[in-house]
Amino acid sequence: MNMPPDMVLFDCDGVLVDSETLTADVLRENLAHHGLQVSRHQLNTLFLGGTIMGLADTARQMGAKLPASWIDDIYEEIFEVLGAQVEAIDGIWQVLDALDEAGIAYAVGSNGPHKKMQVTLGRTGLIERFHGRVYSREDVVAPKPAPDVYLKAAGDAGIPPARCVVIEDSPAGARAGVAAGMLCYGFVAETPAARLEPICDRVFARMSDLPAHLGL
Repeated sequence: MNMPPDMVLFDCDGVLVDSETLTADVLRENLAHHGLQVSRHQLNTLFLGGTIMGLADTARQMGAKLPASWIDDIYEEIFEVLGAQVEAIDGIWQVLDALDEAGIAYAVGSNGPHKKMQVTLGRTGLIERFHGRVYSREDVVAPKPAPDVYLKAAGDAGIPPARCVVIEDSPAGARAGVAAGMLCYGFVAETPAARLEPICDRVFARMSDLPAHLGL
């Protein structure tokens, strides 16, 4: 693809908002209360880029005694913490400013529910920049690693997938971008680069470097 692209599609957690560590701490403590001790590494392997529903299934298979209401309960715990503490990823505002200045479209596509993004994007102020361009796995048939959420975002904007770049921090999300026929750049500020390098077209560790990688 010739740079710059026509559209940039961002994952939310860990790419736009610094929510992964906060969420992981809530999950680890909660799972321990339900009989399952997991390390941060185990949780990242099981959860990063996935869905809470998928994590619940896996946790039960590993021996956690989760009540039927667990998904709703854990979301309430997560929302409370994120609503009080989550911050925007350092450098993301400059990226969005550069995209606006260049007239390049952008959107967010997440495996999380809309309610979660309302909390995280709302607290950080990013919700205003993504108004009308917030996509969740609730909007499509299949979550990442299926390409559905990214294909819907690009389709609604009328932009061919081949002219889009996806920004991801998880293997599942990166596979979704590749499956959509888009370039995928892996953000490795927190994710080990070795997990994304085999999937992504490029990896980078500082969000402030992204405009240069996009040819801006």
